[in-house]
Amino acid sequence: MKTILIVDDDKNQLLLYEQELSLEGYHVVTAMDGLEAVKKVKEQTPDLIIMDLFIPNMNGIEAMSSILSQRRKIPIIINTAYSGYKDNFMSWLANAYIIKSSNLNELKDTIKKLIGKIEKSDGSL
Repeated sequence: MKTILIVDDDKNQLLLYEQELSLEGYHVVTAMDGLEAVKKVKEQTPDLIIMDLFIPNMNGIEAMSSILSQRRKIPIIINTAYSGYKDNFMSWLANAYIIKSSNLNELKDTIKKLIGKIEKSDGSL
């Protein structure tokens, strides 16, 4: 079972994502700020991270940089309400950039694509 770390300071958003992705067969771990996300990656390396940009204690870009400096191969999806940061070169560290929506199909499809790439590269099914 693949593990996904969801980083968002909105409790309702976290709960929705956790429920939806658990139903898709993923093990879901959550963090409500950047420092907690970095700590959780050190404790238990997830297969994929969904990261909001505007989170407390360390913004999403800083957390992403810190995580990738330690675990370069973890795919990261930026999931934010703000489209304007897509052109910020620091957001290019992420594998995908998705605008938050109540319809999670785009997010779920992107997760499947990135998880599929992981499975192909490590030879597992």
